[in-house]
Amino acid sequence: MLINEAWAQSGAPGGVDLWSMMPIILMFVVLYFLMIRPQMKRAKEHKSMIEALQKGDEVVAAGGLVGRISKLNDNYLTLQIADNVEIRVQRPAVQLLLPKGTIKSIE
Repeated sequence: MLINEAWAQSGAPGGVDLWSMMPIILMFVVLYFLMIRPQMKRAKEHKSMIEALQKGDEVVAAGGLVGRISKLNDNYLTLQIADNVEIRVQRPAVQLLLPKGTIKSIE
């Protein structure tokens, strides 16, 4: 009688607007190219470096240990870090392959 009927307003059309999703999509694209893709590239390079290790290579292992590879196994390698001192480390623990003669220049 005294109160008018209330009608719902139709502000936006039903469904999701593509332009409203663009900032989120753009953020994921930027995240992929700035973080995910370079990390995958580094992981692939590290894996190929680990597979190419040979006896006599000079490497830096996790923790900064510098040594020469004396024995190789599928999962482990033996590093000679000093005269008559050898340690075993896992292959993935090798972080860097050094150029030949680096150990002699350090000493």
